[in-house]
Amino acid sequence: MPNNLFYKCLGAASLALAVGACKTPELVVKNESRNVPASYPVAPSAAAADSANAARLPWKQFFTDPNLQALVETALQNNQELNITLQEIEIARNEVRARAGEYLPFVNLGARADVEKVGRYTLQGATEEQVDIKENRRTPDPLTNFQIGAFATWEVDIWHKLRNAKKAAALRYLATVEGKNFMVTNLISEIANAYYELLALDNQLAIVQQNIGIQSNALELVKLQKESARTTELAVKRFEAQVQHTRALQFKLRQQIVETENELNYLAGRYPQPIARDDASFNTLLPAAITAGLPAQLLANRPDIRQAEQQLGAAKLDVQVARANFYPRLGLSAGAGLAAFTPGLLVSSPQSLLYSLGGDLIAPLVNRNGIKAAYYSANAVQTQAVYRYEKTVLNAYIEVANQLSSIGNLAQSYDAKAKEVAALNQSVDISNSLFRSARAEYTEVLFTQREALESKFDLAETRMQQLQATVKVYRALGGGWK
Repeated sequence: MPNNLFYKCLGAASLALAVGACKTPELVVKNESRNVPASYPVAPSAAAADSANAARLPWKQFFTDPNLQALVETALQNNQELNITLQEIEIARNEVRARAGEYLPFVNLGARADVEKVGRYTLQGATEEQVDIKENRRTPDPLTNFQIGAFATWEVDIWHKLRNAKKAAALRYLATVEGKNFMVTNLISEIANAYYELLALDNQLAIVQQNIGIQSNALELVKLQKESARTTELAVKRFEAQVQHTRALQFKLRQQIVETENELNYLAGRYPQPIARDDASFNTLLPAAITAGLPAQLLANRPDIRQAEQQLGAAKLDVQVARANFYPRLGLSAGAGLAAFTPGLLVSSPQSLLYSLGGDLIAPLVNRNGIKAAYYSANAVQTQAVYRYEKTVLNAYIEVANQLSSIGNLAQSYDAKAKEVAALNQSVDISNSLFRSARAEYTEVLFTQREALESKFDLAETRMQQLQATVKVYRALGGGWK
């Protein structure tokens, strides 16, 4: 009777300890906000708040220049950073395979051979000696042993710990895919921006060469006027200095062209070579009309937002995996095979047959600090993922708002610059005419020519910024990867 009472008390205590082991600490969980404004604060008329969205256009429809298309296609095949990312996707895919295999039984096939000589004055040796005397036979000494069989272990996924780990790995795999998509979007954007910069530099070089001719003609005129004593050597030197300054400028532009070409070649994953382009078309290029759609569409269109979303989902599952460590773990093991002390007896069945079956239920009871630390850390990582997701959404919205505003302001700036260039071109003709008739100083001619050159440069720069702004808003909306 006292023994029965003891066993009852022991069972009750074991049950209480098991229940206590399953208790998990409380967490402060932060949930993400998916709310975005209903519209963008500043938008041109072409970007009215409706569902039409330029991000839905494939990049070949958005960028119609065949030379630019060829560059992008080459980069999508050869760009080293993109190819590195593709291998990261393969690594993540293999991680999913590994996690999927963990909640299936592990079965191993093995063979073993060993030899053992036990001491006479040991428990095993003394026992075998008694057996030998009673049955009048002796065990081989030393004793050999040969085994062959299959052995299996399996952790029963009671709390879905292993399944959640597999799902988390799958979400991280999807996140790497979205990361690749975001890289494709950025790569196309970088190539288009550099390509438009190259066209603008070609245009500026043509402007410089044209101005060298104009300034050289003005220099010859000043020299003739000096010979007729209508001006001084100072005017000649000032005009000559301006011609040399402009000639020096063209070499600076040539270097920028080389560097921009090599930047495009680097993005395309190839060694330096000439970039095919129609530089004469720059002045006729018009920025593409942009439809921005609704801010809520960013959640589906932007690969970086989708990547942050997948990473957040994986972090949430990691918390569930960490929580499952507080609960009992059930493991099963089994084995079947043949064993004998000589190889010839392995086939003597059923005498040589062996098998085993076991199970264990283990739960953490004392000193769970390591499990708690992992649990709290997983929750902290999840909270980080929430903030990172919200930051990514906010950044995407601001990028679109900035670029939409830039498109509108650059359009007005280009119109003003075009009028400035027209006025200064007329000023150059007027100043030259007045200088010939001695009604204007040579400094007025110099200043007018310099201002005209700068205004043409600014006009080309503004056109380039307009084209790049459309590229940037296309990228900011999430276009290019589909």
